[in-house]
Amino acid sequence: MYADPKERIDDQALKVWRLSGAIDAVIYGAALAVLLFLTVRFDWPVWIAVVAAVLAICQSVLEIVIWPKLKYNQWRYEITENEIELKHGIVFRKRTSIPMIRIQHVDTKQGPLLRRFGLATVTFSTAAGSHEIPALTELRADQARKQITYLARLSDEEI
Repeated sequence: MYADPKERIDDQALKVWRLSGAIDAVIYGAALAVLLFLTVRFDWPVWIAVVAAVLAICQSVLEIVIWPKLKYNQWRYEITENEIELKHGIVFRKRTSIPMIRIQHVDTKQGPLLRRFGLATVTFSTAAGSHEIPALTELRADQARKQITYLARLSDEEI
């Protein structure tokens, strides 16, 4: 068995993912309120609203409490001279090695939640698709972007 990649994403990712889950929970709550209103207004069976409420609560607990921690514990990456190795996944674990020679484009991105916590995501594309390393500090994301760009250029020159 191969050794796991050494680098971890920033621990602030937990806060971002939990906040994202909380935002989703508010949306579930709003949808549930509409469903409850419709249940009362049109005299629908109460069990429909109860089942929806139970599902919304379970999903909210998963998204706020359970998934972020599991996701954080599984995310690993390593940038070497020859490749980028990624390991992630909760139910279905995925391990990907991307040769530097295949990388065509490298970028960093930030949404409002990542920006609030000083984090960024590094994305890199190959002809086969794109990959990402989520939730790195802005400084580390910029360093990783520059490192990947440099190493990909070196690999390209060797051809």
